[in-house]
Parts: sequence; structure tokens; C-alpha cells
Amino acid sequence: MAGIGFELRRILKRDSFTSLLGAYGLAGVISSGPWVLSVLGVMLIGIVSINLAVAGSAVVQFLVSVTYLMAISLTLSGLFQHVFTRWVADRLYDRQNARVLPNLMGVIWVSCLLALAVGLPSVLWLFPGTSTVYKLLMLANFVVLCNLWPVTIFLSSMKSYRRIVIIFALGYATAITASLLLARFGLEGLLAGLLLGHSLLFFSFFYTIIRQYPGDGLVRFDFTRRSQIFPTLIFTGLLFNAAVWADKFIFWFHPDTSQPIIGALRASIIYDLPIFLAYLAIIPGMAVFLVRMETDFSEAYERFYNAVREGDTLGRINGFRDDMVRVARNGIYEICKVQGLTVIVLFLWADELLSAIGISTLYLPLFYIDLVAVSIQLILLAIQNVLFYLDARGINVILCALFFATNILFTLVTIELGASFYGYGYAGATLVSALTGLALLSRKFDRLEYETFMLQGR
Repeated sequence: MAGIGFELRRILKRDSFTSLLGAYGLAGVISSGPWVLSVLGVMLIGIVSINLAVAGSAVVQFLVSVTYLMAISLTLSGLFQHVFTRWVADRLYDRQNARVLPNLMGVIWVSCLLALAVGLPSVLWLFPGTSTVYKLLMLANFVVLCNLWPVTIFLSSMKSYRRIVIIFALGYATAITASLLLARFGLEGLLAGLLLGHSLLFFSFFYTIIRQYPGDGLVRFDFTRRSQIFPTLIFTGLLFNAAVWADKFIFWFHPDTSQPIIGALRASIIYDLPIFLAYLAIIPGMAVFLVRMETDFSEAYERFYNAVREGDTLGRINGFRDDMVRVARNGIYEICKVQGLTVIVLFLWADELLSAIGISTLYLPLFYIDLVAVSIQLILLAIQNVLFYLDARGINVILCALFFATNILFTLVTIELGASFYGYGYAGATLVSALTGLALLSRKFDRLEYETFMLQGR
């Protein structure tokens, strides 16, 4: 994410309170803005649709349908999330910018084929009793989302941040407006409006990419060459996204915690609302995470490896390593402070907050544990980001696999223990994974000079 890092450093060099707020505001919007707008946009469509006398069952079916679209498309696009980002970074470092756009086209072709391979059987077999129009709209939305997520990878390398935010806002404003205009057609009308908004997002971002990365061909598949990619990054992206959604799918399909909504799609009324509200609470922590990782740690990382490449003295190299460890430790500590303060504030005001948005306070215990869980997940994300900088791909695969396995195991156990334990499985999985990540990161730093020089000698 070098592009956003350069911009944040430029803003912070002004050395004023306004520039500090501007940097954190930009980081918050770029790091969490897209998915926050997604969640809020979809929720707003549902709320306003009810006020427009759209059948409540149709609104619930719409929200559940979109949730499944988001979950499966994000997990599937995890196949490209890290591996293609790394491939693009390597090509830009080699000054082969003209190869980026044709290979993005290749990713889109592969993504379309995967989306159709997953989506077609699903709409044919999983939606008995639904209209043909609903099935076609679900498939179209799924294909567009599977293409939209890889395109947003380029957000980190673009410098037109205001344009990016404006496009997201316009895209979801279009989705909301179109959905409301088509609301008289019920569930199908809401899905059609969402499709228009997501399509506008995809083509707008794609147009921006074409302008910034003119290509030397139409379609290329260099990113599939074994010599140019790291397969571990494929598993990292897939496993992490699968781990994030694992507990939700278990609650959706466990007979004691869910109910059928439309076709084969099920939802968990007791679990879904608190966890999705809790995810909105990590915006402050995400802003701190991005600023600290892309400014302080990035600079310390560059100093250390520049010293290694330029043959600096061992004493100075060790000093730069100590600085990098200190910056990483302070960055994670600051994330903990900011997110911890956010959790405390929400704990104090949770009762009033839920009452204000019309949610029963019976959800409070689950909301509390979900707040803690998503905050720990943010710390895990920060640890993994440091490991990505250090090129510790194997460790990241281990952490993602651990997160995935423990989330499944702990969630199943807590469901059997009863409703008072709901949410503790997800929280336990994030805690175990984060603590393991801290231990492995500490060990990685202890061996950093040895591994760096051994790798250079190969």
C-alpha cells in the first residue's frame, strides 16, 4: 500500500493538528470506507424500503441474500487478494507497468469463470420456489461482486483518493436510489437497484485503472506463472476470508440458531445483528492501523533493508532492526489503546445506542463479546501486516489456518454450551490466533538478521 503511505507522509509533514486529523481521517476512509459504505448502504435500503410499504419479508430476504453474496464473493476473491497484489507490486518495482492492466483483465476473466462455476449450480439448485428473475439477479450480482473486489486491490496504489471515496459514495447512492425507485417490484426490484450501484462502482474503478495503467495488450495471464507468484499467498487470502465468515455460516445453518429465509438460505437473528454492528466499531482502530503501518513502520523497514543492501556496518544494521521492532511494538500498542478506548465508550453507551436504533437490549451481552472479538481481530490483522512486510508468508498461512480451524471448533462448542456462550467461540479464535501471531512475530524479529543474510547469500 505504498500509494496511501506516500500520501499520509505528505499530510503529516505539515506538522499541525489539522494535518494529523486529515491523515487519520483519510486512513479511516480508505481502510474501512468501502465496506462501511457497503454495510450502511444495504442497511439503508432495507430501512427505507420498510417505510415505503415494501413487505417486511421481502426486505429480510433482500438483506439475507446480499449478506450471502458478500460473504461468498469475498471468500472466493480471497484467492487473488494477496497473490495478485504482490504480483502487481513486483511488476511495478521492475518498472513493467504496462503488464498490469492486461493481467488485471486476466484476473477478471478467471474471476468471471469461477463466479459462474459457483453461481450457476447455486441458483439452479439452492433457490427452489423463487422466480427466474430473482435467480438471474442473484447470479448477476454475484459475478459483479467477484469482479469488484479484485479491482479494489488497486485502491492502495492509486493517489486519487478523493475520487475513490466519491466513486464509492456515488455508487451506493445510485444503489439506494435505484432500489427505492424499483422497490414497488419487491425483492427483485431491490436486487436490481443494488446491481446497478455495484456495476457503476466496477466500471468507474476500471475506467480509472485504465487511465492510470495503460497496457501493452488486451489480456495476459502472467500472474498464473509459478515463477512469478507465491502460492502461499493464495492460501492466506482464501483461509483468512473463510475464517472471518466461518462462525457466521455455522450459526446460519445450525438448526438451533437459524431459520430458513428464502430457498436454501438461512439466517441467525440472534447472532447476525450484534456481530455486524460490532464490525462498524473498528473504524478508529483501522485508521490508526493504516497510519502506523504505512508511515512509521514502513520507514523503519526501509531503513533496515537499505542498510543491508548497501553493506552498512553490523552495529548500524542491528540498530535499525531494533528501531523496526520498537516501531512495530509501539504501533500495535497504539492500536490496542485506541481500540480499547473505543470499546470502553461503546460498553458505556451500548444500551442507549441499541435503543436509539430500535434494537432490543437483550442483544447487549452478545454485542459486548463481539466488540472485544472484532477488536482482537484488528490486532491480528496488524500482526499479519507486519509479517507481510517481513515476507513471512509461511507464518501467515499458519495463522490463517489456525484462525479458520479454531473459529469452527470453538463456535461449534459454544453453540452446544448454550445461548449465554454465543460469540465466545469467535472471540476465542481471534485471541488464540493473535497471541500465537505475537509469539511468532517476536521469534521472527529475533532471527531477522540471520534470515536476512542467509537469504541474501543464496
